[in-house]
Amino acid sequence: MTEPRPTITRAPFGRLPDGQAVEAFTLTSGRGMELRVITYGGIITYWRVPDRDGRTDDVVLGHETLEGYLQPTSRYFGALAGRYANRIAKAQFALDGHTYTLAANNGPNALHGGLKGFDKVVWAAEPFERPGEVGVVLTHTSPDGDQGYPGTVKVQVTYTVTTRNELRVDYRATTDKATPINLTQHTYFNLAGDGRRDVLDHVLTINADRFTPVDPTLIPTGELAPAEETPFDFRKPVPIGARIDADDEQLRRGRGYDHNFVLNATAGALVHAAHVSEPTTGRTLDVYTDQPGMQFYSGNFLDGSAVGKDGHVYKQRFGFCLETQHFPDSPNQPAFPSTILRPGDEFTTTTVFAFGTE
Repeated sequence: MTEPRPTITRAPFGRLPDGQAVEAFTLTSGRGMELRVITYGGIITYWRVPDRDGRTDDVVLGHETLEGYLQPTSRYFGALAGRYANRIAKAQFALDGHTYTLAANNGPNALHGGLKGFDKVVWAAEPFERPGEVGVVLTHTSPDGDQGYPGTVKVQVTYTVTTRNELRVDYRATTDKATPINLTQHTYFNLAGDGRRDVLDHVLTINADRFTPVDPTLIPTGELAPAEETPFDFRKPVPIGARIDADDEQLRRGRGYDHNFVLNATAGALVHAAHVSEPTTGRTLDVYTDQPGMQFYSGNFLDGSAVGKDGHVYKQRFGFCLETQHFPDSPNQPAFPSTILRPGDEFTTTTVFAFGTE
């Protein structure tokens, strides 16, 4: 039998209003998985994987053209989020005796890096091919003062597709001044593969005994609350929709799930963070990470204003995100694991998304 051979191709994907060119890289696993990454925002625009019968469908939300991603209704679909993924309270933090004011873009808070985070820049890109895998290395330099953050930060994100129908995402960063950093991948998944229904029947398991409750602006209160006997207990498989509308103050604040889960992790080790299965297609997704947290977001703020691929209207809860990360608002929460990167140190982290069927 011929061994599967991953492939990678590159092509133009339009231009920004200022004329800057955007490229697309299509990566295949040789076993039925195919995804496309564009240099604008490091966005994954489509991700086709097989179902239990071998039929491949696109299992992520997004747009067919670059113009779609430039609209305000595009809710970080498929993008790399940074410098600081998730929220920072009141768009400010203190570090080494200085208070930094950030761009507020989520009520009073800073979200996903500010008004122009890493999701809205064009990354430099270099493809590669190695035995059994292909990928693309994305690089970007964020200047000192970018969106209010200190330090010139050099970032490298590598997307690698393997013959095991996995995508490995490796993040690296360095800085010349102390600065917080928190990077994640913000793909919205819908394993049904048709983009026409909600994700409430997807069955989810999260390897977390605790989660971080939030205030009315979705900033963590600082508590690491037990998930047991709450709607946030996903330690055993539960349909996403089973308790999403329960009489629970945390669910009301997030309009559903939009919370950081404290993973049962071993520092520096790649651990199994989540398992998702979709009953009608048999598709499964497993997430592995060395991060201490994962934001589970059930697409609550999708409101039908975004029209995606094939003319599909993305309504509330039509996609979910599993954003591996450090905790939200860590720069203002000294009890949380630190997100401060200092000169001479290197930020490194890895997340793996592995697809299968059952």
